[in-house]
Amino acid sequence: MIQVVVYRERECTKGIQIQGHAGYDEYGRDIICAAVSVLALNTFNSIETFTEDAFFGEVKEEEGRFELHFSETVSPESQLLMDSLILGLQSILESYGKKYIRIRFEEV
Repeated sequence: MIQVVVYRERECTKGIQIQGHAGYDEYGRDIICAAVSVLALNTFNSIETFTEDAFFGEVKEEEGRFELHFSETVSPESQLLMDSLILGLQSILESYGKKYIRIRFEEV
């Protein structure tokens, strides 16, 4: 199962951690893992390309782990990109269920 933790400070997303494998299908054929990976990596690349926000990111493919944390103020552009990532993850949850992905919000 994929575990998602969204770190929020009031209404601002300060980071996200995604860990695990969905187990929907065998490795390399799992459409849920593929969808989550595309959303996460595209968000990372978009923040890096389209904003000047300082952040730390880490991907460990073997562990099925992705992390992104902002180290300073989050711009409106980055917030929009993070909101889009969360919307995509929630859509996957609604389509496939808690058996494959869970999302938790934590106040920091």
